[in-house]
Amino acid sequence: MASIAPGPVLTPRVPIPRNGVDYRGTVVLAPMVRSGELPSRLLALKYGADLVWGPETIDRAIIGTTRRMNPHTHTLEWSRLPTSKLKNPALDPEQRESVLYRIHPELEKGRLIYQMGTASPDLAVQAAKMVAADVAGIDVNSGCPKPFSTAGGMGAALLKTPDLLCDILRRLVEEVGTPYEIGISVKIRILDTPAETEALVRRLVQTGITGLTVHCRTTPMRPRERAIRLQLKMVGDVCRAAGVACVMNGDVTSRAEALQLMREFKVDGAMIATEAEKNPSCFRPDAEGGPHEWRSQWRTVVTEYMRLALQVENRWGNTKYLLGQMIPGREKVYQAMNKSRCYADVVAALELEGVDGMLEHAKSVDQHLGIPQPLESKASKKARIREANKQAGPATEKKEKRKDMGAEQLEAKRVKITEPSVEPAILQQTETAAPAALSV
Repeated sequence: MASIAPGPVLTPRVPIPRNGVDYRGTVVLAPMVRSGELPSRLLALKYGADLVWGPETIDRAIIGTTRRMNPHTHTLEWSRLPTSKLKNPALDPEQRESVLYRIHPELEKGRLIYQMGTASPDLAVQAAKMVAADVAGIDVNSGCPKPFSTAGGMGAALLKTPDLLCDILRRLVEEVGTPYEIGISVKIRILDTPAETEALVRRLVQTGITGLTVHCRTTPMRPRERAIRLQLKMVGDVCRAAGVACVMNGDVTSRAEALQLMREFKVDGAMIATEAEKNPSCFRPDAEGGPHEWRSQWRTVVTEYMRLALQVENRWGNTKYLLGQMIPGREKVYQAMNKSRCYADVVAALELEGVDGMLEHAKSVDQHLGIPQPLESKASKKARIREANKQAGPATEKKEKRKDMGAEQLEAKRVKITEPSVEPAILQQTETAAPAALSV
């Protein structure tokens, strides 16, 4: 009797929902607070990113926002009045709303993943439903080590509460992923030992998620420390056995490097983070020039970024920050850009006045955004706020007086410090320590 040759071993795969996306074979833009805003995402897509993650948005922040189409930019925006303006409208006569999240429904369709900061299954579901119809997936951030995230039990703090993290993911799969037909995923960091990481990943891949991203650093590690990839193959194997796509993150600098690492560690995708801040062309294949032309062609990248920032009327502060990352510090235009106070200023600084009506466009956007704001002395600002507080009510005025008294007491203490009996070294420590305390 002739023997029957065994067929190929089929690897299980979690089904990809109709409106979702498969992370396999992708090189993607990582979620970043500043570089995840709309123009950065659009530029990454232009240069070849397969998918883009938006910046982490806290669940409570998106809940209660108003979703509307912006007629000037044709973008979808989720906005609300800042709490300070609700309490005291006199501080801002125009009642300008703050945009919490902005997407381009045409250019990002099927390629945008919404990342959420949460520590509550109920709030996670409420927040996800606010955007689920407009994105290709919802990603839970359980890897951010920053105090603003971990202090609320979110981000990397969830790695210490795996029961809660699994509950959040299951609820999102059942109540958001299934009805909206999109994928739910999670982003983690490696734990101290391979055994701990493996135990966590084995639990996560059983929640119904379609993808898992592993940042190859532990929670205490910072970006300047080299990524640790010793656990990566193991994580990829666990995910593959469960049919869940595994994406790697940490020290990936180009598409070519991403593809090589994906082959080496047998994972499905790779994220690029900090490199994409200064060089969005890092997503280009080598056949199209790769990322290497950036050093000589950074002006081309910056010009494209400016087009997109103006097109979507990006927040000026964010635009200026990203320009500071993309323009080499040794270039003369860097200083001129750094002194700019509005879009028209930076167009002139970059000598782009003659590029497709960019200067006129910049002036129009400046007017719509209300920039640059007129310079105001400290005395006039204090007087304006005091007058506004009087209109708001006596409680606010008393609070302002207490602040003034506290400031006077602080000033009195500073005067005492300058007495001759104080050692110069102690005085220097006092002066340098104060700003740090205030910034916490």
